[in-house]
Amino acid sequence: MLLTFNQTLFLILTVAAVVIAVFLILFLIQLRRTVREAEKSFQQLQVTLDKLKKIEDKLDLRLDETGKVIESAKKTVSGLSELSLFLTTRVIRPASRYWPVLFPLVRFGWQMIKKRKEKKNGR
Repeated sequence: MLLTFNQTLFLILTVAAVVIAVFLILFLIQLRRTVREAEKSFQQLQVTLDKLKKIEDKLDLRLDETGKVIESAKKTVSGLSELSLFLTTRVIRPASRYWPVLFPLVRFGWQMIKKRKEKKNGR
């Protein structure tokens, strides 16, 4: 029994349609699996992003606190520099003319204190 050209063509097209349908069904099944995995990954990503957001908020708070500490340190340093400027211009420089007299007196007093301690410890 010989097949006509139309029957052969129909048979070939039918086989091709079945093969294409099978590949399409397998492709859609795999696509569905991939979508499920993508949804799971997306949910995990959301959880991770939430955790990162919490960490970012904590870091922002710490940075704000650090900024406050730095500002107070700047104020302290500027106060110390003003104090040292005051001491050098108002106290040390005017008193420096008395130092040649003051140092020998302080040294003599210190030696006297040491001698008294030696006498008390020696008895």
